[in-house]
Amino acid sequence: MRSNANFIHNQKSGLLDNIRELVFGAQDGMVSTLGALTGIAIGSNNQFFIILSGFVIVTVEAVSMGIGSYISTKSVRDIDKLKLEEEKSELKKDPEREKKELVQIYVKEGWSLLLAEEMALEVSKNQNLFLREMAHRELGINKHPELPLRSAFFMFFSYVVWGFIPVLPYLFLPISSAIILSIGVTLISLFFLGSMTTKFTKRLWWKAGIEMFLIASIAVVVGLIVGNAVNFLL
Repeated sequence: MRSNANFIHNQKSGLLDNIRELVFGAQDGMVSTLGALTGIAIGSNNQFFIILSGFVIVTVEAVSMGIGSYISTKSVRDIDKLKLEEEKSELKKDPEREKKELVQIYVKEGWSLLLAEEMALEVSKNQNLFLREMAHRELGINKHPELPLRSAFFMFFSYVVWGFIPVLPYLFLPISSAIILSIGVTLISLFFLGSMTTKFTKRLWWKAGIEMFLIASIAVVVGLIVGNAVNFLL
């Protein structure tokens, strides 16, 4: 039972740690695809070309976003690793100065001076604990750093799954009907996505939903303008 509980806890932790990738991938996947596809649909009026463009946009952008997430996460980890090595060196070189810094940090956080000194003294007796406290309190380094490959996977997966939503109507309906349904379904999906994020952010669900809705609406307007401009020019 305990192993199952730990597995479930680890799964939830993985999702929470990568909520940024999940939300960003989903939002960008729908907004970018919807804006581009709407413009292509109006400008080309060719169903095969629209569907082909949709698949190319989603797959290429998903790979690009996944790679970008991997590189950025790995860069942050490398920087944090370097900071930890420097902090470890400072702890060995001048532990008293580092202990005083920790006392000052505790006091700034609201602890009394007496208790802050006692806490810092206790922490300084354990080198690993001392390093973890300085890393967290002074450097702001997360105790559980993000994993580059996992971040890349969540970004890629989220982009693909949500990014194909604007494409689906074009597979089954005429272009004129597909444009309307694609816009409508995607905007509703974005509103739903925004409201879902409030589970983690504690914002008002309707405010978060409307924010996503408006962001996507801008992309739709741009797509409509570009598509109509191409039609006019050609």
